[in-house]
Formats: sequence, C-alpha cells, structure tokens
Amino acid sequence: MQQTFRYESPYWVKTLEFKPKNGLTGFDNSETKLSTYWRTPFKKICLGMKQGKDLRFFALSKTAMSLHSLIADGKYRETNVAKSSWKNLLKDGQLQRKCNKQGFNILKYVRIGIMSNQEDDCKTCDSWIGFGLKGENTCGNFAAKKWMETKQGADEKVMGYILVQ
Repeated sequence: MQQTFRYESPYWVKTLEFKPKNGLTGFDNSETKLSTYWRTPFKKICLGMKQGKDLRFFALSKTAMSLHSLIADGKYRETNVAKSSWKNLLKDGQLQRKCNKQGFNILKYVRIGIMSNQEDDCKTCDSWIGFGLKGENTCGNFAAKKWMETKQGADEKVMGYILVQ
C-alpha cells in the first residue's frame, strides 16, 4: 500500500485535494482526498478497511463541522466504540489487552483508530488498528508478536475508507 496518508502527511492538516477523480471509482485501491474533507459537516463516520477482496465497515456517532476540524489541529479527541468493532475491520485484527486508547490523533501516532498495550499505561503501545498511521503502515493493523498472548503478531497493510454522513 502507498504512504500518501501516513500520520505525518500534510494531507491531514491542509485543505488540499488529492486525485479527486479517484473519488468516482468506488471501493477500489485508488487513493483520493476530496474537498468534502474540510467542507462537509456530519453526525456519523463510517470507517472501512479492504483486505484482499474482503471489505468491512463500522459506523460511529461523532458530530463535527468536518473531518479536517477533528484532525488538523492534532488534538486528541476520544471515541467510544467497542474494541471488537476495531478488530473486526480485519479478518484477524489483533490488539493487546490494556490501554485501548481510541479516537482521533492518538499519541501523535494514529489519526483515527485504537492503540493498545500489554501494560496498563498507554506510553509504550505495541499494537494498533487505524487510519493515518505513523511510519510505513499507513492503514491497517500492527501488533508486535513478542507482546501478544498468542505470540502471533500482525503487520497488515490495507486500503482504508472514511465516509461521513
């Protein structure tokens, strides 16, 4: 997967379109960012991940003037979604048991998602699922194998979809 929308990308903070024609192609692997990112108020967000041909979504209630208004300033904004909803975005989503900090702009590492840890604190998280991830895995799931109870890790890079209503 491409790294256009990693955490550090200016596309999260600036009002710039990215390949708007790709917004007409449907749920494929074509990246896009439309002006609706900073122009559309909403009450609900639908988050989706495509793993191979498997496409999974869940919706969360959140009212905002735009996605840009929730993300661009870098401030953490909490969401309250069942952990299983985040994990079910993927065929075998994996997260550690503790911390479970979720929302927007998490610890300057995840733009939208959830971070978990094997310890009670959230300072050294070793697993996450989300969109706009720091580093090479832009969207998907990472779980450090050595800290997982099953000793199975995850490094799943997928295509992500963020829709508002």
